[in-house]
Amino acid sequence: MLTWRPPHWSNYETHLDEAAFRLSQWEAALDAPDFILEEAAELEEQLAAHIDGLVLGGEPVAHQLLEPSLASEEPEHITVAALSLLKGEAPSGTEAVLSALESAEPPALAALQRALGLAPFPALLSSLPALLQKDDALPELQALVLDTLGQHGVATHQQCLPWVTHPVPQVAAAALRAASRSRLPLEPTHIQRAMNSTSSDLRDAAIVAGLLSGHSAAWTACQAAAAPGGTGGRLPLLLLGLNGDERDLKRILGRLSDKSLQADVLWALGFSGRLDAADACMELLGQGPIAALAGEAFSAITGLRIEGDFAIPKDEQEAEEPVPLEEDDLDADLKPKPEDSLPTPNAMTVAAWWQQTRPKLDARQRYLSGQPHQPKVLLDALISAPMRRRHALALDLELRSRGALRVPTRMFVAQQLEAWKKAQGAPTSTFNRPFAEALRS
Repeated sequence: MLTWRPPHWSNYETHLDEAAFRLSQWEAALDAPDFILEEAAELEEQLAAHIDGLVLGGEPVAHQLLEPSLASEEPEHITVAALSLLKGEAPSGTEAVLSALESAEPPALAALQRALGLAPFPALLSSLPALLQKDDALPELQALVLDTLGQHGVATHQQCLPWVTHPVPQVAAAALRAASRSRLPLEPTHIQRAMNSTSSDLRDAAIVAGLLSGHSAAWTACQAAAAPGGTGGRLPLLLLGLNGDERDLKRILGRLSDKSLQADVLWALGFSGRLDAADACMELLGQGPIAALAGEAFSAITGLRIEGDFAIPKDEQEAEEPVPLEEDDLDADLKPKPEDSLPTPNAMTVAAWWQQTRPKLDARQRYLSGQPHQPKVLLDALISAPMRRRHALALDLELRSRGALRVPTRMFVAQQLEAWKKAQGAPTSTFNRPFAEALRS
């Protein structure tokens, strides 16, 4: 028996493939150093147009194309199919996504989670908590449910608190994030226990939860993790930079000589806003593999755009020496990284510019893109800064406001702008001080 297909069936298959491609472009743009929000919005419009085309196909397209795609081996196809089914608002679409969640393996779960996190689908959000109670639920599924509820700020005490002490770090970390994003109070003992975990994911979630709750122990744990001999990690160093205290800057600079940490240290220095941090970046502008990262951090502080005379043209850059076969890491991840798009600074021209510019700046001041670090400048940067830096800036705003102001920089642009406008309308007194100030015991 032949299956009936709507006219122009190939058009819907094209919509699915194009939407998956546009999704991959948009996701890459969210972490790109050479995209800003306005440019990402243009990619998003193209993605939305193809999803709308799939939704217009109605039940036949949902049943014959989208539901089978939930089992695809291509993550982007899974995410697009789930978004389209949920946007269609037919009960069968929600049921299909729920069924896929219950049977999906971890790689597919991540793709489904992305769809659930991108937009608030009331029918699905009300159904998710029941999955937490299933006896055979994978920890990955439990973490997905908690993170999704938290992303939309709808988690409750009853949903989060039993999982904060879960033996699987992934689940406990998700519960902490969900509670924090939903602005639920947490017991200091639970936060402390998680901060002592050997899991960096759980430790990081606990540090952020503790800072949002105003607990000084979280800041102590952050400083200890970033110190020599500490558990390390990118987040503790970043938090020291975001806080902007000169003493914390010294802690960051003290780790710069550790080559294994240089990328993370430079990332943190760029958010510190201090002239001493810019000086340290200057010293590394000609240092091969990390020159571009040093230039990015220097630019983030001073506002100098690494382009034109201040950048080395691609065709003039020295080719890297091939790695001997016996030294080659055959397991290395060869996927392009966001930092691969960073320009390589011309150390000589940047140094000449800095020599003229530095005396005009106040060494006691913090700077963000060449402007004194103030609430309005921080908010403006959330619109104009390179996409890959906006996630940290949003974290800065969230921590400074104790969770009251949160710009979800990985959501659709309309949701980001709505949150950003809310922040614009908030009194600057709610986020004009370093977040490590006024922490209680």
